[in-house]
Amino acid sequence: MVIGEKSYWVYIMASGRHGTLYVGVTSDLATRAWQHRNKITKGFTAKYDVNRLVWWENFDSIEAAITREKKIKKWRRDWKIALIEERNPDWLDLYPGLGPTNF
Repeated sequence: MVIGEKSYWVYIMASGRHGTLYVGVTSDLATRAWQHRNKITKGFTAKYDVNRLVWWENFDSIEAAITREKKIKKWRRDWKIALIEERNPDWLDLYPGLGPTNF
């Protein structure tokens, strides 16, 4: 990624392994995950304690990210679980590893 270019992220938060799932899109993954973890915005993730970042994917354009987010949101639950488990079979919370060199 070139400095100055904007990145966009589609991500999945979970309440735990095979728990409640939330699919979102953002231009600042670390901040957005932190907001979910700390229940900054009252809503679905705060209500259902969905606070573990378990999957993410990076895009160069907001249009591509939104398209992917909408597609994943329409998926069956077992497909979302399979997507998570491809890269994160233990459902580890990926938030602690976020940082400029991890993207």
